[in-house]
Amino acid sequence: MRRFHFLGGRAKEPPVAVGDPRFDDWETVSNFEDRATALAWRDQLRAFGVGAACVADHALDRHGRGDIYVVVPTGEWSRANEILENL
Repeated sequence: MRRFHFLGGRAKEPPVAVGDPRFDDWETVSNFEDRATALAWRDQLRAFGVGAACVADHALDRHGRGDIYVVVPTGEWSRANEILENL
């Protein structure tokens, strides 16, 4: 019989948050039309220690396309923008 351990772990966040109010005050660094590209840029920012996320106002289509925004916490926009310009 299998046991499931529900305590101590966080729920896995979706790669692109849709309509998530936690990111309402974050600043947009760039926008993309496909999930793979947006996630790659988000991951680059995270590798440099910038707290970045991908968000969308509406659900993506079945191919992962839509209006996707890479956002960073208020105050990290300048650093994030500098990193992206130099990649």
